[in-house]
Amino acid sequence: MDVGVLTVPLGDEPLDDALDYLSSQGVGTVELGCGGFPGDDHLPREDYLNDEAAQQNLHDLLEEHDFRISALATHNNPLHPNEERASQADTELREAIELAAQLEVNTVTCFSGLPAGGPDDEVPNWITAPWPSEHADAHEYQWDVATEYWTDLADHAAAHDVNVAIEMHPNMLVYEPHGMLRLREATNDHIGANFDPSHLYWQGIDITTAIRLLGETDAIHHVHAKDTKIYDANTREKGVLDTTDYTDEPNRAWLFRSIGYGHDESHWKDVVSTLRMVGYDGALSIEHEDSLTSAREGLEKAIDVLSRAVFETKPGDAYWAE
Repeated sequence: MDVGVLTVPLGDEPLDDALDYLSSQGVGTVELGCGGFPGDDHLPREDYLNDEAAQQNLHDLLEEHDFRISALATHNNPLHPNEERASQADTELREAIELAAQLEVNTVTCFSGLPAGGPDDEVPNWITAPWPSEHADAHEYQWDVATEYWTDLADHAAAHDVNVAIEMHPNMLVYEPHGMLRLREATNDHIGANFDPSHLYWQGIDITTAIRLLGETDAIHHVHAKDTKIYDANTREKGVLDTTDYTDEPNRAWLFRSIGYGHDESHWKDVVSTLRMVGYDGALSIEHEDSLTSAREGLEKAIDVLSRAVFETKPGDAYWAE
């Protein structure tokens, strides 16, 4: 199991410099943004798709620094009711899958997207309750839209033998494990989770239970390492559905935090152990979104905790059980 980094916070420096820095920190994998919200500072798709020379240069650079790519990232909303925005997100995702196959990267991370609540609406609608009944009807409409889109997208992923790892994210249709399994069952096994616990903590979801649930069907394709701290003094007043700006830290119910600042090291060792129990041995890709520290300090503190939590060897024989 490798400690990895989503390189977006280092996007203001060349990839060569970012790899040099991450190598000095003991990181083994990188996740590269190639569109959508992560941007494409380190991997502009247009410069690499179908260009063997550019791809070889990238491979050479990665080999020079002893890195592999855990995933390509393109998080956007391919189900957006605005056709232009949906089309752009769909292009980003399909081309990311094609580029991943050409680079021999087996995973693309993304969002499920979120439709409007009906065919005449103009804004995506995150529905969190079935009443009044028009909300339940709207939710089923959204699943109809999503199933049609993702069935076709899953076929595209299968044709290129690339896994699509969906980050379960509020304000998207798939935001928790049961929704993830519903979409997977409606499509194929190339559709699975980019397991990011940070969005699950504040929803009250138990992380190791969620890992076991998704692991039962080998539905974890990638893992983001990001923590969340819930601030009880604020949740006692307003709960966890918080629209307070992320930079108004003292007044938020919860904040994304660097690894170890929301949950202690023993928790992360339990997360790593549970991932191993369900057969996941890929990257723990650190996603820095802690507004209380800089990117480099946040990454370094996360790397420090995870480097002690991950296993570097395969399990040995259980000689004591014979």
